[in-house]
Amino acid sequence: MPIYRYNAMDSNGKKIKGEIYGGSKEEVIYMIRQRGEYPINILNESIGEDRNIKNPFGRIKIKDLAVFCRQFHTMLNAGIPIINCLNILGIQTENNKLKKTIEDVYEYVQKGATFSESLGKHREVFPELLINMIEAGEVSGNLDVIMDRMAFHYEKENKINNKVKNALVYPLLLSIVAIIVVVFLLTVVMPTFIGMFSGSGLDLPFPTRLLLYTSDIIKGYWYILISMSMIMIYMLKRFINMDKGRLWLDSIKLKIPIVKGVIEKIVISRFTRTLSTLISSGVPLIHSLDIVSRVVGNKLVCQGILNAKEAVRKGTELSKPIGDMNIFPPMVESMIHVGEESGALDEILDKTADFYDEEVESALQKMTTLLEPLMIMFMALIIGAIVIAIVLPMFDMINTIQY
Repeated sequence: MPIYRYNAMDSNGKKIKGEIYGGSKEEVIYMIRQRGEYPINILNESIGEDRNIKNPFGRIKIKDLAVFCRQFHTMLNAGIPIINCLNILGIQTENNKLKKTIEDVYEYVQKGATFSESLGKHREVFPELLINMIEAGEVSGNLDVIMDRMAFHYEKENKINNKVKNALVYPLLLSIVAIIVVVFLLTVVMPTFIGMFSGSGLDLPFPTRLLLYTSDIIKGYWYILISMSMIMIYMLKRFINMDKGRLWLDSIKLKIPIVKGVIEKIVISRFTRTLSTLISSGVPLIHSLDIVSRVVGNKLVCQGILNAKEAVRKGTELSKPIGDMNIFPPMVESMIHVGEESGALDEILDKTADFYDEEVESALQKMTTLLEPLMIMFMALIIGAIVIAIVLPMFDMINTIQY
């Protein structure tokens, strides 16, 4: 329901300004007159667009949402009204951006908006999944149960994200060390041999000439190389942010041998757990699939889920289009089919999600185990090639002196 700004006059002839929720301009005029005021001007604008929290200090993480939902559930379960819960969370939340957003949501609720409508004014902070779930909880009257489910959902999501980050720390550090070592060899170590090589009068082998050429480029044009790298990174980010770019990148992720298994299991875990949470909360399957398509984190899978949604809309069972995607393994298709036949789809999906949560951890460990020796071998090859290029002319010089 939108918020209207209005200017009015009270019975004493005093001009007043205010904000009011209403379904239409005529409804707002009626409500103002019911107060004994006379409307002068009404602006059909939603205040949510002007109050978007654009504070750059702080970023909303999955962990922040998990804590928000868990604390909200605890207070609701203790019998504290929503308005008081928001007031308490607005005071004690440490994340600056989330704190200001909760304070703004508190103001909206005070003026008569529902909790879900107030959260909907800040979709840049609160995911659509959370907003829809809270709306379902308000309609069904079990908001405390919904907040408990969402807290559990985001805690699981945060756990998976942390596992992925931890698995990538070692390869990332090793890559940084390799780059630093290579640059040091080319810019510091290599120049010390240039004079010796130049005065020897020998024809330098091709690897050494190539290394000297690379060293000169890095030392002489380092600022151009850094600028070009930054421009390429910027352009790549711009491309990835486009639908075509995201689809291209996500398609590649599902083709890389080592990464493919991990990505698939993470996507399956998100799909099954989110869909289970939505269905168990009373959200219709068609609407649930629409929401799930935006939280799986892969554009290619997103398109497949949207196609499955259209098939379900036409009367097809969900298991069939899911199997036709050729992304989910046969086990997922079978589990969904069993859930549909038994009428316990939410429970089956939840059990499937638990299974794939464990599979994600196992796949990440395997990926890390494979990446570590591969990264070390790659680093050894590069540094070994540089050392060989430096040593080759020395052997030629020694042979020349002996003869």
